[in-house]
Amino acid sequence: MLDYLSLAALAAVVREGSFEKAAAALCVTPSAISQRVKGLEERVGAILLTRGTPCRPTAIGAKLCAHMEQVRLLESEVVHDLPGLAGQETGPHTVRVAVNADSVSTWFPAVATQFAAETGALLDLVLEDEAHTAERLRAGEVLAAVTADPTPVVGCRIYPLGVIEYVAVASPDFLGRFFDAGVDAAGLRRAPVLRFDRRDELQSRWARAAWGTEVSSAIHWTPSTQGMLDMTLAGLGWSMAPLPLALPLLDSGRLIELPPYRRIAVTLYWQRTRLTARLLDRLTEAVRSVAARRLAPVQAPEQLPGHD
Repeated sequence: MLDYLSLAALAAVVREGSFEKAAAALCVTPSAISQRVKGLEERVGAILLTRGTPCRPTAIGAKLCAHMEQVRLLESEVVHDLPGLAGQETGPHTVRVAVNADSVSTWFPAVATQFAAETGALLDLVLEDEAHTAERLRAGEVLAAVTADPTPVVGCRIYPLGVIEYVAVASPDFLGRFFDAGVDAAGLRRAPVLRFDRRDELQSRWARAAWGTEVSSAIHWTPSTQGMLDMTLAGLGWSMAPLPLALPLLDSGRLIELPPYRRIAVTLYWQRTRLTARLLDRLTEAVRSVAARRLAPVQAPEQLPGHD
């Protein structure tokens, strides 16, 4: 029989990042958290946490944390139907979801608003590149994810959501300084570029597809969707911007689309654990309904294993 007090302590440390913050979240002392985690490690016979700033779960620790999150979700279902069993627990339940930053800056806020209004539940969003959010789901760190990975995660349902388009943009001042004779492959190899992080390949994809070249090695790293847009407006470099955010700036002339005006389309999917849970069902409904309104349709729907 698993010790769920100890599992809760472990999950809290992973979620909050430290023993002290976990203790505050569970209203116990850091010593109690440490003893529970240590006792669980002794019973399991394995290290469950990599102590550091922040604390990270080992592979076994991640599996136990995923189990705990699923148990908490299922308990919320029972308490919803039988509120007399709630005991000392108060407050709304929180669902942990992996989402890419561009979705958070464009269409996902409408999802969060609809979900919160309908259920009263909270969201704990884990930001990750859309090509890697599914890894968080595989590791058991989240219960669902917005992802560009079409490969179904074992034990999960997958739903195509739609396409988010990206456009190559720069400010008029930047174009005048770096592309005074017009945009070409040679200029792209010299001009500074803005990238979100080391996993962001959109700029490279666009340069190869549009001009058959690689981007400049002069890279400004800007890990924020709005921050990257602001830096582009300031003339720091050219970048790939989500079309919904770029369109008003293109219309006003504050940004200019780089020729040959080729856009990159990224198909997004929603993956969620197969657990039968009211909150996950309602969140899935909100995600799919908002995506249908806000994202471009997928041109050729794919038949995906596990798709409902």
